[in-house]
Amino acid sequence: MNTIQDEAKLHTFLKSVDSNIEKLNDKKIIAFFEFLGLKDREDIPKDFLDWENILVVLPNREMLNEIKKYKDSIYRISFVTNANAKQIHIYDMNDWKSATQKKTALQIRQFLKTNFGGVPKTSEDPDWIKLL
Repeated sequence: MNTIQDEAKLHTFLKSVDSNIEKLNDKKIIAFFEFLGLKDREDIPKDFLDWENILVVLPNREMLNEIKKYKDSIYRISFVTNANAKQIHIYDMNDWKSATQKKTALQIRQFLKTNFGGVPKTSEDPDWIKLL
């Protein structure tokens, strides 16, 4: 005697529920990005919902502390701080993993100066920025 009466029907039902959960989570991601002011920015990729996981790059710890509480309620997003970034950026987490794989913390810090939202310092930057 089987414990589950109709296993195929159960799997179909669970797949349907999972699909609905994914759609609702996509709505959460869209709303979250909209409230971060990312909706109309030209530099934000439009296919971010196709990514397996989304990396949100923040320019400072204050922003991270303000929004990290949403990580647990929105599936598929992660956060990282890049002090070299001037604004919030999003990236495919797989790109981050492949770019930072086998790098030391120092190498990653150097890498972030010009990648994943990092902006190279120019001679036009005020002197106090160069000290950071």
